[in-house]
Amino acid sequence: MAETERVIEKKSKAKAGVPRQVLLKAYELMCTAKRMAETYDENREVCSKYVHSTSRGHEAIQLAAGLQLKPCDYASLYYRDESVLLALGMEPYELMLQLMAKRDDPFSGGRSYYGHPSLKREGFPIIPHQSSATGMQAIPATGMAHGIAYLEEQQLLKGDDNPVVLCSLGDGSVTEGEVSEAFQMAVLKKLPIVYLVQDNGWGISATGDEMRAMDAYEYAAGFKGLERMRVDGSDFPDSFKGMKKALAYVRKHRAPILVHAKCPLLGHHTSGVRREWYRGEELEVHKQDDPYVKFERWLLASGETEKALSDIRKNAYEKVVHDYNRALTAADPEVEDFDSHEFAPTPITEERGQRAPDSGEKVIMVDAALHAVDEILRNHPEALFYGQDVGRRLGGVFREAATLAEKYGDHRVFNTPIQEAYIVGSTAGMSTVGAKPIVEIQFADYIWPAVNQLVEELSKSCYLSKGKFPIQSLIRVPIGAYGGGGPYHSGSVESMLLTIRGIKVAYPSNAADMKGLLKASFYDPNPVVLLEHKGLYWSKVPGTLEAKTIEPDEDYIIPLGKGRIVQQATDENILSGNSTVIVTYGMGVYWAREASKNFPDQVEILDLRTLNPIDWEAIVSSVRKHNRVFVLTEEPLLNSFAESLAGRIQRECFKELDAPVWLLGAENLPAVPLNVDLERMMLPSADKVVKALGALMSY
Repeated sequence: MAETERVIEKKSKAKAGVPRQVLLKAYELMCTAKRMAETYDENREVCSKYVHSTSRGHEAIQLAAGLQLKPCDYASLYYRDESVLLALGMEPYELMLQLMAKRDDPFSGGRSYYGHPSLKREGFPIIPHQSSATGMQAIPATGMAHGIAYLEEQQLLKGDDNPVVLCSLGDGSVTEGEVSEAFQMAVLKKLPIVYLVQDNGWGISATGDEMRAMDAYEYAAGFKGLERMRVDGSDFPDSFKGMKKALAYVRKHRAPILVHAKCPLLGHHTSGVRREWYRGEELEVHKQDDPYVKFERWLLASGETEKALSDIRKNAYEKVVHDYNRALTAADPEVEDFDSHEFAPTPITEERGQRAPDSGEKVIMVDAALHAVDEILRNHPEALFYGQDVGRRLGGVFREAATLAEKYGDHRVFNTPIQEAYIVGSTAGMSTVGAKPIVEIQFADYIWPAVNQLVEELSKSCYLSKGKFPIQSLIRVPIGAYGGGGPYHSGSVESMLLTIRGIKVAYPSNAADMKGLLKASFYDPNPVVLLEHKGLYWSKVPGTLEAKTIEPDEDYIIPLGKGRIVQQATDENILSGNSTVIVTYGMGVYWAREASKNFPDQVEILDLRTLNPIDWEAIVSSVRKHNRVFVLTEEPLLNSFAESLAGRIQRECFKELDAPVWLLGAENLPAVPLNVDLERMMLPSADKVVKALGALMSY
């Protein structure tokens, strides 16, 4: 090494505590990111076809973070984090492929925005699918840390590198309630996560002063156990040292930390919301903290030569030009592939095991579910079960988790705070790291705070990552009305769930199906919501005794998407045109059974069992057999799943029908009333089914 180089290296270390090769690499990448942003602006007609944001102004803190992550780590990034990706080793060309929505975009194949990575590549940290990442990513990221902590506790994690999760956030997003849920669980469970908050003082056009009473560093003081640190996010050496300390703290103590990095916003908010529209003199103030200018000045003061930096800058700029021109000519996506990867293939494709073994005993539905979860936990140490009140003390408000915490420990079966968003969204992170979560929303009426996570994180992940990140998540939801449960413990939500593409929805009506469908839902690599009617749990509601069945054996499993005919009409009535099929599910099966006693041997009952995927072949077969069909649901009919299904039957089976598709559901009211007589007026019943069936049969 030349003497001058030794002097430079010694001086750099003394002033920064950062190796020279890291400093020069950071400068190269900073030049790259700066030139990429300039290139996108200079070629606005091409580059702004699809909305994008750049890291301009945030380069220093992002490079400081990305250069120190290890391949064993996980990252949850936000839409401005292109410099983190460059630091990890992504090429400008690869990022530009996503910018232009090209076929070989390594993250989504042209399906998602610039700066929305999903990466599973040897030698890189794992980056699961991200939504638009304005706070929503905090819960899945914390779920990753939660899963890591669990797997470490179970000694199921390979290697001894102490992986950490980096969750990157804009300061404006910290006002989201879901971020609070994430912080709460991180400190409650002492999870290995770094929350990197990049604060440029802006939302879109709203300033920090308009949006918050305190910054993220001050806000984090309210979460006992969350370590905090401030760094100058426009200063690379300071950011690097700060991130080094933060990552070392989490690797050693396996506990969370928040790093608050103040940065200037030098680029546009996005290509569609340009700085010149609303920023004036304030932009000039931000330019005084330009990380590129500050870092170059610092390097020169530390002994680097203008020639050395000029060479680095020239090479970086040339690479950006080369990669941009190459990306321009890259292939567009094959349009025939537009619908691939809605779901990952499931291994459960046929019914297996014994549904009613000779030695079996009858079991109520809630116990069938309990036994299924027990068997899963016994056979799969990576599985865990959590939700409100499912822990040791109560074992679930319906006793659906009774004894499980005693058997498997409070680390595997545990209570959560009242945080439905975390309960559901954390499963995305758990799945990413290899844990297999079973979670519960206590009542269907309480699912609404979780819908954002279900839609934005769980449902889209497999499709937008082109199959790299399917999310294995079993979400149990007690549902339905009976006996005066009232407006907040009686709701039906299946129609809402069925508008969400990318999730599966099952709805068992008896103990055997409960066990078989719960097992199938667990082994399915996709998100599954299992709706469990509370009125069928114990078979105490009049007319529901048949929900209690012989318990299937441990191997019993039912593929999702297969209906079951639970009652047949006779061939004589079918041939004479005196039969119909009732297509239903859940409590509807028992209203149909009771009502059909008034029409002996004339009524077939098709229990759908799974609402998505639906057994359309079974429906068509039954319609062709009977030429009359009755769709029965507990939900209010207007704009419901049942109404949609009836419309599809009418459209696709029109020539087979001898009568319009008949429908019966609850009255179109916003809530189930508390008083049992009012409840009875609102809901379907066997008597109401009898009346409707009579009208259909005589049509």
